[in-house]
Amino acid sequence: MEPPASESLAERYSRLAGEEFAPRNVDVVLRALDGGIAGAALAATLPLLTAIAVAVRVAAGKPVLYRGKRVGRAGEIFTMYKFRTLAPDAEDRLGPFLMTELSRRTEAEVTGIGRILRATQLDELPQLINVLKGDMSIVGPRPIRPAFFEELCAEIPQYWQRLVVRPGLTGFAQTRMAREESWADKLAHDLEYIADRSVTLYFRVMLATAWRILRRCARAALGRPATV
Repeated sequence: MEPPASESLAERYSRLAGEEFAPRNVDVVLRALDGGIAGAALAATLPLLTAIAVAVRVAAGKPVLYRGKRVGRAGEIFTMYKFRTLAPDAEDRLGPFLMTELSRRTEAEVTGIGRILRATQLDELPQLINVLKGDMSIVGPRPIRPAFFEELCAEIPQYWQRLVVRPGLTGFAQTRMAREESWADKLAHDLEYIADRSVTLYFRVMLATAWRILRRCARAALGRPATV
């Protein structure tokens, strides 16, 4: 089928992801695990979530939650939630930047309480709501901003393939690579997870993420840079 003449590259990739999405039996199991784990985690961490929300409100003001648009499965746009760790309107200032330059400029925007939340990755906890809603999975490619999606579609012909599954709270690439690695290298790990996804791999990534967070917390407690 010929694409519409007015269709953008990002729209074409989103359409391809929607057409190519062929659910496997394991996807039903993974979705059930997502719902069960996210629901249990939200119930168990409710006191912690409340305490963090109060701390952010007192230390950094409003808003407590960051709400950002992200590209989901088959190119659908959804609102992703996080505890706010940056100064107000930081995303507007950081919007044009990627990779190392984005990391450098982001560092200057991080609030005091935000630095603690980022070191422990507690700022990501509200994304459990996204998992319950079906916008995200516990494990999958990390969601990306729509503006970056358009750019990456032009740079990487295979990029649409990561859209055949829900984006994840954590992913294969995040357990193996630093943030500054190239998008093409991250994509290779994302596609490896998509191709090989299974219950065993799902839990392997979760355990690797937990170990990574513990190492980051330990380094933060010792006053060392969080390089893992």
